[in-house]
Amino acid sequence: MKPLHQLTYLSLLFLNKLICSLSKRRRYKLSIYISKLFFNLIPIRKNIAKKNIQKAFPEWTENKINLVLKNSYNFFCYNLIQFIGFPKTLEQVKFIVKGKNIIDRYLQNGNGIIMVTGHYGAWEILGKWLGEYAKLFTGIAFKQKNLGAHHFFIEQREYFGTKHIFTREPLEKMYNVLKKNGILGIVSDQDAGKKGIFVDFFKTPASTAKGAALFHINRGSPIVVAVCMRTGFDRYRIEFIPIENNGKNIQSITQSYTKILEEYIKIYPEQYFWFHRRWKTNLK
Repeated sequence: MKPLHQLTYLSLLFLNKLICSLSKRRRYKLSIYISKLFFNLIPIRKNIAKKNIQKAFPEWTENKINLVLKNSYNFFCYNLIQFIGFPKTLEQVKFIVKGKNIIDRYLQNGNGIIMVTGHYGAWEILGKWLGEYAKLFTGIAFKQKNLGAHHFFIEQREYFGTKHIFTREPLEKMYNVLKKNGILGIVSDQDAGKKGIFVDFFKTPASTAKGAALFHINRGSPIVVAVCMRTGFDRYRIEFIPIENNGKNIQSITQSYTKILEEYIKIYPEQYFWFHRRWKTNLK
């Protein structure tokens, strides 16, 4: 590992210890301070996020757009502090879970589950719950260029039992999760370039990865959308929504789960990660 990567890893370990030493209230106050710092002085991708919100909600006023953007900074700074402080930061977190019976019923069929989510809500906490609940929960993830950050992030997630397969690894590994009646987690809401399929996302065509639909068509495993929303201070609501489309049409399957995610974003728009270039690839 390069010296810079080693330094990154050690720095993140130090932050973990520091965050764990703070009370819940102090962690929250720290997140507010950091969010204000980024919002006002280090506006990385701030304009991209604002334009995305405007595209999704063209009827909103400038004041409402700015308020949602500011609240989004607050939300994700607190998410990040919680994640770095795993497992200490989750000791008093409370969950309400809707649709757990769907997970149980599908797993009884023995064909695994394709679990689709997006960069919405507290997806790391969702992974924590699934890692503890399921006998085998494996997420498809990108490998970070900075190996120090990569190792730290993977360790934080795998503490609760989550496993990982990386995007450039053989597809056979992913299919094996389903063959073993496991849950295969896919985050499917980023621009997929020219190789993606275009579906409507807030009434605008967006290139979306085909993976979830192809796994379903080739394997027959059911698709379930999963979301984890923060409903109060350290209070979360997890919901599982089955995709009833059992056909062979990649377009309709992808549109089905994209539409479900969109409807949840409308409930808590500040909990969506607007900083991605979601509509980067144009439909031609």
